[in-house]
Amino acid sequence: MEQSKLRELLEQVSAGGVTVDDAVSRLRSLPFEDLGYATVDHHRSLRLGFPEVVLGSCKTPGQIAGIVEELARGGGNVLVTRVAPEAAGDVLARLGSLPEPFPMEHNPVARTLVLRHNPLPRAGHGAVLVVTAGTGDIPVAEEACVTAEMMGNEVDRMYDVGVAGIHRVLNQRQRLEAAAVVIVVAGMEGALASVVGGLVPRPVVAVPTSVGYGASFGGVAALLGMLNSCAAGVSVVNIDNGFGAAYVATLINRLGLPAAGEAGKEAGR
Repeated sequence: MEQSKLRELLEQVSAGGVTVDDAVSRLRSLPFEDLGYATVDHHRSLRLGFPEVVLGSCKTPGQIAGIVEELARGGGNVLVTRVAPEAAGDVLARLGSLPEPFPMEHNPVARTLVLRHNPLPRAGHGAVLVVTAGTGDIPVAEEACVTAEMMGNEVDRMYDVGVAGIHRVLNQRQRLEAAAVVIVVAGMEGALASVVGGLVPRPVVAVPTSVGYGASFGGVAALLGMLNSCAAGVSVVNIDNGFGAAYVATLINRLGLPAAGEAGKEAGR
């Protein structure tokens, strides 16, 4: 349950529009629901400002659909990452056949499924700019974009501006400086994160990808290159972790602002 929904319920109880027993019934599944194969965390949004996100890999379509259905019944947004194409089709069919269907959007490039009950209003100090070194890095970048958008950020994209043609990123310096946070997604040796970190006074969240030839070791070379960056202000997440980069970028972008769900409380004072 989101903070705004909980506040609305409590206000209805206070005004006499909802009985205490009714409210208790609605809150019975908090803070979690045990499905046997998953323990769905309904308290996540109350604690952290954002609902639980479902990792689709290593789960069956039935398990994904069951978790999504449970999360969706709480009225919040749902994001599923790392969904294989064949699993996505099965999940969409299962959720679409329910008595109360939950229409989800499938992004095959980002490998995500999203359900937008209540899109968060845009918030933050500015845009989150997602930059890739090459076209092959776009799937990880799109995972970051979808996640950042679901978390209420304005998102900008800048793709295929790697160091093999460094004039491409140098030509985009104004866009880089206009962003509040920059996510740099790069494989091979991961050098683009250092270049961007040395160009602009913005936090840079670096995402190493598994794109590259044999000696890239599935992204380990890019990971080590980014971790050893001589550019200050560069932080690094795990290999191919576009979701994690977007989450960190969102928290940075919201520093000093009311937490998600708190704006209504402030306005009501």
